Amino acid sequence: MNEAKNDRWHTREIPDVLAALESSATQGLQDDQVLRQLDRYGKNELIQKRARTPWHILWEQFASTMIIILVVAAVISLLLKDSKDAIAIFSILVLNASLGFLQDYRAERAMSALQRLTVPSVRVRRNGRVQEIPAPQLAPGDIVLLEAGVLVPADCRIIESAALQVQESALTGESVAVDKISEALHQQDLPLGDRRNMVYRGTSVTYG
Repeated sequence: MNEAKNDRWHTREIPDVLAALESSATQGLQDDQVLRQLDRYGKNELIQKRARTPWHILWEQFASTMIIILVVAAVISLLLKDSKDAIAIFSILVLNASLGFLQDYRAERAMSALQRLTVPSVRVRRNGRVQEIPAPQLAPGDIVLLEAGVLVPADCRIIESAALQVQESALTGESVAVDKISEALHQQDLPLGDRRNMVYRGTSVTYG
């Protein structure tokens, strides 16, 4: 079931999750419900944005008001022949730009990789029967069937599992697959990697 909105699904009991999304573990969504959910939330796909080039990312590091003020201060220091202050300011500018560039560049690459990890089709339970649908047509409340070797097509709350393990390195950086459970977790502000009853788009099922 898609995490339709930030509602701390990991803290909610399974009957409450199903009721909130007007779904059924045995029947799934009905066709009319699917249409309503898609109309309300839109398709299950990332909005494609024009990728930023490395030069664009670097330029953005110097485009903020604070950076411009520091550049002006450094220039004034040079004009006043205060080379120590000018060097210190320029050093801060270079360090700040380098760190900002690396973070933004990595984030851009991660988003591009996530967009490439699209799942063409997915098995769901709808109208009481299992069927295969295009992944963009997933709707909040769909009962998604996962098995070893498949990519997770959307953010989901686990309602039933058997020795399920998911590789989440693309999300958390951890190289070891995570054991998943279906029970509710009662700590509200858990990091994503600790929400063991959730699976997230772009991660892969390794077992179960």
